[in-house]
Amino acid sequence: MLRFLLSFIGAIFSWLVTAVFFIALTVGAVFWMYSRDLPSHEQLAQYAPKTISRIYSAEGRLIDEFAQERRIFVPIGDIPPLVKQAFVSAEDKHFYSHHGFDPMGMGKAVLDAISSGGRNLRGASTITQQVMKNFLLSSDRSVERKIKELILATRLEATLSKDQILELYLNEIFLGQNSFGVAAAAQSYFNKPLTELAPHEAATLAAMPKAPSRYHPVTAKEALTERRDYVLREMWQNGYIDKATYEAEAQQPLRSVQNGDFPAFREQLPQRDYFTDEIRRQLSAQFGAEEFFGGGLAIRATVDPKLQKVAAHALQQALEKYDRGRGVWRGTRITIPAEQLDSEQEWRAALADASVPRDIEGWFPAVVLSLEGGDASIGIEDQEGIATIPAKDVQWARKRRADGTLAPKAKVASDLLELGDVVLVRRMTSDSDGSFIRWTLRQVPEVQGGFMAMDVNTGRVIAMQGGFSYQSSVFNRATQAQRQPGSSFKPFVYAAALDSGFNPATIVVDEPITVNTPQGLWTPKNASGKFYGPTPMRTGIEQSRNLMTIRIAQGIGMDTVAKYAEKFGVYDHLGHFLANSLGAQETTLFKMVAAYAMFANGGERVEPTLVDRVQDRRGRTIYRHDRRECVTCGQPTLPAGAAPEIRSNRERVMDAITAYQLTSMLEGVVKRGSGRGVNLPVPVAGKTGTTNDAKDVWFIGFTSNIVAGCYLGYDQPRTLGANAYGGTLCVPVFNEFMQEAVKEFGGTVFKVPPGGHFVNIDRFSGAILGPDAKGDNVIAEYFRDGQDLTGLMLVDGGFGRADPGTLPLFTQARDGGQAVTTSTGQKRVIPKKADFGTLSSGGLY
Repeated sequence: MLRFLLSFIGAIFSWLVTAVFFIALTVGAVFWMYSRDLPSHEQLAQYAPKTISRIYSAEGRLIDEFAQERRIFVPIGDIPPLVKQAFVSAEDKHFYSHHGFDPMGMGKAVLDAISSGGRNLRGASTITQQVMKNFLLSSDRSVERKIKELILATRLEATLSKDQILELYLNEIFLGQNSFGVAAAAQSYFNKPLTELAPHEAATLAAMPKAPSRYHPVTAKEALTERRDYVLREMWQNGYIDKATYEAEAQQPLRSVQNGDFPAFREQLPQRDYFTDEIRRQLSAQFGAEEFFGGGLAIRATVDPKLQKVAAHALQQALEKYDRGRGVWRGTRITIPAEQLDSEQEWRAALADASVPRDIEGWFPAVVLSLEGGDASIGIEDQEGIATIPAKDVQWARKRRADGTLAPKAKVASDLLELGDVVLVRRMTSDSDGSFIRWTLRQVPEVQGGFMAMDVNTGRVIAMQGGFSYQSSVFNRATQAQRQPGSSFKPFVYAAALDSGFNPATIVVDEPITVNTPQGLWTPKNASGKFYGPTPMRTGIEQSRNLMTIRIAQGIGMDTVAKYAEKFGVYDHLGHFLANSLGAQETTLFKMVAAYAMFANGGERVEPTLVDRVQDRRGRTIYRHDRRECVTCGQPTLPAGAAPEIRSNRERVMDAITAYQLTSMLEGVVKRGSGRGVNLPVPVAGKTGTTNDAKDVWFIGFTSNIVAGCYLGYDQPRTLGANAYGGTLCVPVFNEFMQEAVKEFGGTVFKVPPGGHFVNIDRFSGAILGPDAKGDNVIAEYFRDGQDLTGLMLVDGGFGRADPGTLPLFTQARDGGQAVTTSTGQKRVIPKKADFGTLSSGGLY
């Protein structure tokens, strides 16, 4: 009997050993088969996740951020122990003791599944396994994926330390609200850095990985609270917090940004504008969109936030003033259904969803709630109570009918508004003491424009406004709009002439011209329609004479003009047509302003930039704009009062004397020509431009430090009207901005280069005067040393001369203007259209 029993036991043991052997062999074969084509886990040692790229102002303030996956990478050493403990307690309590997988956890998961009949299926993946799934494998639920996960987890544990694995996990995991990683999630849910999280907040984040969509802090507040309390309990049982802390933290209400308990992080940033979006556009092209949106770049922008605000306000004021002067009401074309107007909660919710711009300072969205007695009652976003738009506030405008015709001027609010209309309003305040008067209707202008300002020596763009409102139109008219520059292009023709032997006193014939073109005879004219006979070059540009400019261009050759325009970067290729000497070919404000900077800095090439420096995620500088050499910066000390010596290695694009001569002539434009409206406490030069039919109006001007430019026009070009000029629409924008810029950057007289001398000239006739000559007609011109001044050069461009006896010549000192008295009693002169002249379908005039 004993022998039989021993024999039976021996057989059972043999069967078991054999079974175990074959099971081990099978499992080994399965693991070997699946391990052959696995991705390499070693790449995780060079982990570089997609992280947020951030833009900082020149002062280091965060002003915008861009990301595909909103992630802020945090090294494991900078993640507080509390956060690590919360996630370990929630996801893998044996993390620090297992070797990649948790047999006990897996066994419990199997038992739960069996006992529940398959209804209670829960994961048993460790943090290491989750890292493998998130980085190298798919998320499908299959035995094959689980086996691969186990193999890779054990390999990873042998390669990386526990802290390295936890760093991968805490920076990669998705936690809802487009937040990847714990740092971004802490910002999204609590608007706090990780170091400021309380235990219950850390536990809330640790509750998310299981199912972020099922644990939304608003729609699933109870479920999330329950899960949070579970994590807190695990932290207590694992010894990370004491019982008193657990009980106190579990009593805390669930507070979050989404519930309105904290301000959203995005609300603390300035509204996105044309400047940061242009950085996105340029750096995406330079580094690639993937690197820009996921490379964790730290971008130091050149913007001056204060002056950017001034630029936006100045352009908006000019555009709105012109638009209101037209007196046509368009509104927002958005309406809230009448049935939602009876409930304040409903109309406020509908108004919050209305797609209207909210980036215009002082403007608020509102909805028309009733129209009674000539007035309109409105509800205003973020303002309590009901406000009134009185009848007198609408009497400036007419409504456009469905057939395109204009209705009579409004007399009561109902002539413009209808029930449920979404409108924009702002406070009207007293000019004397700023006290509130009433709410007034506003609308986004149909006319648009652009503005840009930059440092003439470094190329740093300090302000850029690409339209009235970024939220109403993201198209950047400062960099993307191709427009005719009109007479603002003329300085490049004059610069080419000055470098070709001309001087400011050179006499150019201002007489009729007829050019035979394939389209027929072209007979350009001055804006005034008059002819002025032989006239010095200075007067030609000060009064923006078209005929003189054409004769100069013909005399030196359009190929020479084109080379200059291309060298300055105004065009990639300028057609060799005489009409282009008057600014007929389109370019951008960005290129024009950058080119004018080279006049201001003495003729050195300067590349405009919106970015000072770009650093990668590791802090390495991968782009720096200013490449000038600091000669003395390496010295331990500098002599008292001495500044660092900066050596410029920039290319010279024009002769320094030519640059000064042209700048002096452009100063004359501001003093005596179409730019007379400029009013600054420092020397300033510039040029207006008004294209044919006034479809575009320009002004670009500069001091010794700053150049700024503006243009206004419809996106689909059409006339701005008979009284639209660069001097009346763009000069006020330039003035408002530069008055603030001068306070910060100052300004001096323009630097006179060596190699020349001053000679008194009669600016009307070009005659050389004695050194003691005085009077309004006398101007000191700068001539090159050795230049022959014995005879006056007369330029007709090869077109020949007309018989002076047959011409209606006008010899006034300058083109006249209309003197008017303003509403404040001040005298102003409105200049005639002295900057007119570009190409249209019918030619120039």
